Amino acid sequence: MSEHVEWSEPEAGPAPVSAPLTPADAADAARLVAFGLQPKLQPARDQEYADLLRRHREDPAFARLADAVAAGLGLIVLEVSPRAGMAVTAAEDSVFAVRMGDYARRTSADGGDRFLHGLAHLAVAAMAFPRPEDLADDGYIGRVSVNGVDSFVRQACRRLEERAEEQGENTDPATDAPGLEAAWRIWARRSATGATKDARRLAGSTTGIVGKAVAFLTDSGFLQRTGDDNGGTYRTTARYQLQVRDMAGSAALAELLELGVVPVTDGTATLLPPDETDDLELVADAGLPFHS
Repeated sequence: MSEHVEWSEPEAGPAPVSAPLTPADAADAARLVAFGLQPKLQPARDQEYADLLRRHREDPAFARLADAVAAGLGLIVLEVSPRAGMAVTAAEDSVFAVRMGDYARRTSADGGDRFLHGLAHLAVAAMAFPRPEDLADDGYIGRVSVNGVDSFVRQACRRLEERAEEQGENTDPATDAPGLEAAWRIWARRSATGATKDARRLAGSTTGIVGKAVAFLTDSGFLQRTGDDNGGTYRTTARYQLQVRDMAGSAALAELLELGVVPVTDGTATLLPPDETDDLELVADAGLPFHS
């Protein structure tokens, strides 16, 4: 009489235990976050940065540690990759958050101009990535110019004026009223250049406001200057694409896109009609590059 023997899978051994993280690992994680806070630094030009990015990709424990360091500083990690580095944006309560008041002081903007500076940032984003597929394509590079952005906003102003007249609305809103309807007349009334005797554009002109916006974005590693034509031409960086993805659901940007005057452009002042499309579904939960 043979005895029936039940076979079973051999018991799995204990899961391998990774080496505990050390203070040196914490220092490396903080170093990676510090690299991420230098927006103009490119991983391809810094071997230590590239090595830490590779470690973040290959070592999950180290990646969690670096992400925790960023979170503790009030930073939101948008992407960690060779193309963008450790791309971070500041949460509203972060010590690294740029407030609208701080931005206004940097640009010497008074309170009445702050809304126009915000509109300039929205217009740059809309022109740089006019279609949802542009935001989704990691290889897409947007191009803008100072004069092109100003021309685009003025065309949007005309569209808003026409819409207000068709709807019989008050077309002379208060300066500090929210929304694009409040901005079109303010922008349209402002001189485009207001050049001084030595041909410098005034800071309070609309091209001066756009110039301040793109200079801020360039200093922040979001744009790269490519030339002097049309008031200054710029190309987008991977970091700016990530930033615009994060802000793309803002009501003001969506309203600007829905006007139907956003061009697909090489950055010149020539405006082209957009493709016929109803696809305006973008990313939710967003804001400008600075907090109110």
